[in-house]
Amino acid sequence: MKRLVVALVSAGSLLISAAALAQTTPAPATAPAAAPAQESASMAAPVPGAKRAACQSSAKALKGQERHDQMQLCMAQAHLDCLKQAIDQKITGPQRKDFVKSCAG
Repeated sequence: MKRLVVALVSAGSLLISAAALAQTTPAPATAPAAAPAQESASMAAPVPGAKRAACQSSAKALKGQERHDQMQLCMAQAHLDCLKQAIDQKITGPQRKDFVKSCAG
């Protein structure tokens, strides 16, 4: 029984990871030279809470500890995706922290 739960949680996290990666947009190959870093970061600002809502909807079918575990895995993946996006956009310092917080929800 325990192995089945572990297998289901693992499979679910893989599916969510794939869905999260499919939703992320790649950074543009070349950024305009005249645009400062803050302007380009604000243009690509994520919708607050979108990733949290996606995690909640993916864990909706689960109950109890499985639901809690799935939410933790999903939000950790969302945080990592937001951090990667901030790095790709070359956002640094306090702006990066704010960006990741607003992105992950």
